[in-house]
Amino acid sequence: MGSIGLAKDISANPQSQRRRVSIFGSTGSVGVSTLDLISAAPEKFQVEVLTAHQNVDLLAEQARKFSVRLAVIADESLRADLEQRLADTKIEVAAGRNALIEAAEIKVDWVMAAIVGAAGLAPTLAAIRTGAIIAVANKEALVCGGDLVLAELKKYGATLLPVDSEHNAIFQVLDFDQIDAVRRLVLTASGGPFLRLTYDEMTHVSKDQALAHPNWDMGAKISIDSATMMNKGLELIEAYHLFPLSADRIDILVHPQSVIHSMVEYQDGSVLAQMGAPDMRTPISYTLGWPERHTFDADRLDLARIGSLTFLEPDPQRFPALRLAREALKAGKSAPTTLNASNEIAVEGFLAGSIKFLDIISVVEESLNRASISELVSIEDIYENDRKAREIARSIMKSFG
Repeated sequence: MGSIGLAKDISANPQSQRRRVSIFGSTGSVGVSTLDLISAAPEKFQVEVLTAHQNVDLLAEQARKFSVRLAVIADESLRADLEQRLADTKIEVAAGRNALIEAAEIKVDWVMAAIVGAAGLAPTLAAIRTGAIIAVANKEALVCGGDLVLAELKKYGATLLPVDSEHNAIFQVLDFDQIDAVRRLVLTASGGPFLRLTYDEMTHVSKDQALAHPNWDMGAKISIDSATMMNKGLELIEAYHLFPLSADRIDILVHPQSVIHSMVEYQDGSVLAQMGAPDMRTPISYTLGWPERHTFDADRLDLARIGSLTFLEPDPQRFPALRLAREALKAGKSAPTTLNASNEIAVEGFLAGSIKFLDIISVVEESLNRASISELVSIEDIYENDRKAREIARSIMKSFG
C-alpha cells in the first residue's frame, strides 16, 4: 500500500500567476475536457505542451487555439502531416516515444497524464522528475509501475492528484492525518451497459452495445473496460497504490446512478461520500485548481429529480474481472502488469472483431495462468514484462479465432 505525495509548500505556484500546463493525451476525452475547462479561464492557465497518439487534425487545431510551445504526435509516421498543419506557426513539432518523454521533461507547474495504457508510464515518470503537480488519469501507469511511481514521487517531491472520479472522490474526503481511523474505502461502479443482462445474453453483445456507456462519455478502451468491469479492477489496484490501506480494506459497490463517486468509512461508523453529476470535468477541475477549487459551469446535482440511489454487490459470475484484479494484486510483482497488458490486447481484439465480448476476460485469465511472475525493479523490467504478456495474449487470441 502506498500514499499520494502531497506538496506541503505551494508558495512556488501562487494562484495569482498563470499556471503553466502540459497535457499528455490532449485529443482523448480527458484531454478535451481539460482544455474545455482551461478555455473558460484563459487568464489562469498557459498551455505549453500538447500530445496525441494519432489524431493529427485535432492536435493541430488545439495547438493553434492555445498557442502552445510544443505539439507532439506519438505516431512517428504522422510527423510530416503535423508539421504541414502547423507550418505557418512558431509551434515546435516532435514525434515518437522519445519525444513524449522529452516533452514531459519540460518544466511546467501542472501536468495532465492522460495517455491511455502502459504507454503513459514513461512520460508520467519523466514529469514526476520535474517536481510538478501531476494529475494522473492514466491508471495503467500505477497498475504497471505503482511502486516505481511512488518511489519517484518521494525522491523528486512531486505531487500526484488522482483524476479518476472514484479516486478523486476519496482524495477529497479521506483524512490522511487519521488513517488509523479509516475502516475501509468503497469504490463505486456504474455496472456499465450490461448490468442487467444475463451471462447468456452477454455472449452475443456487439461492439456498439459495449461502447454505449449509460452515464459517462469516455474513449473506446475505457468504455469496454467499464462494460467488463475490468476498469474497476484496475482502479482497485490504483487505489491500493494511492491510499495507505491494505487491499482487503478496499471494497467495490455497484451504484448505477453514478452520483456517489466513492466513499470512506471510518471506525466510528461515519461514512463520507463525495457526490456530483457524472461529468469528468468535475474531478479534472478539482486537480486544475488544487489546492483551491477551480470554478466552472458544472451540471448541478438535483437529488430531488433523481429521487433515489441504489446499490448492488457486483456479480462475480458475470464480472470475473474483479476477481482477476484482486488475484493479480495479491500475487504482486509482475502480475498486475500482465493483467493490464493482456487486457489491452484483448480489448483491441474485441474492438477489431477478432474475439467476442466474454472472450476478453478469458484471454486475460489464461494470460495470467501462462505468464511467469517476476520482480520489476526498473521501467525496463516493466516494459519487458508488458511485451511478453502481450505476446502471450495474442497467441491465446488466435485460438479463439
